Amino acid sequence: MPLERHIVVHDGPGGPFESTAVYDPAAGTQPGILLFPNFMGAKEWDFAKAEQLAALGYKVLVVDYYGQGKRGTSMETAGALMNELVADRAVMRDRLLEALSELRKLPGVDPARCGAIGFCLGGKCVLDLARGGADIVAGVSFHGVYDAPPFPNAPIKSKLLILHGWNDPLCPPDATVALGHELTQAGVDWQLIAYSKTGHAFTNDPMPIDAEETFGFQPDTNRRSWKAMVDFFAEVFA
Repeated sequence: MPLERHIVVHDGPGGPFESTAVYDPAAGTQPGILLFPNFMGAKEWDFAKAEQLAALGYKVLVVDYYGQGKRGTSMETAGALMNELVADRAVMRDRLLEALSELRKLPGVDPARCGAIGFCLGGKCVLDLARGGADIVAGVSFHGVYDAPPFPNAPIKSKLLILHGWNDPLCPPDATVALGHELTQAGVDWQLIAYSKTGHAFTNDPMPIDAEETFGFQPDTNRRSWKAMVDFFAEVFA
């Protein structure tokens, strides 16, 4: 059977929220994956990524973390929504944990085998979901943002893969090293792959990379990082 998309309206702090499930209804029980979009919010790009994941054997929930009807229509509007979201990291965490509970309700999701991926702000969401003590097996951050919340983390249960553009101005080397120290001190099973000639938003194919290689699509890194995620999930969900 072909993959299907289903709107999932759910509650949470500041809700309601309108997320989108993508899966093969004939596939039986599979691991579940949360997909956190970049700061523009859920869009066709994310649904296409979800279909790629679903074709690999996962049931995917593309998460609405802003609220029903709230999507970025420009850099300015998306920035305002993002700033509102990250202004209260505790509320943000609770929204992410609620999204995980919705993922577990999808038909055929194995509740003991769930994970998350995210891009840009979505990468920050993956980290904050793990920092919130979420019972997930694995999380993958693509060109995420690494600053920790201003309060203690819950015990981190998930294995983490951080896919990082070395030239990313949003996460310079000191921020990247700080994340490594944070996760090490928390006893996390973590990996970090840093890619040369790569900046922020390296998966964002509509956006050409700038002359300084600090921002925009990097096709080699896009391909390599996706393969790293595929291999990581194949290991942890085996």
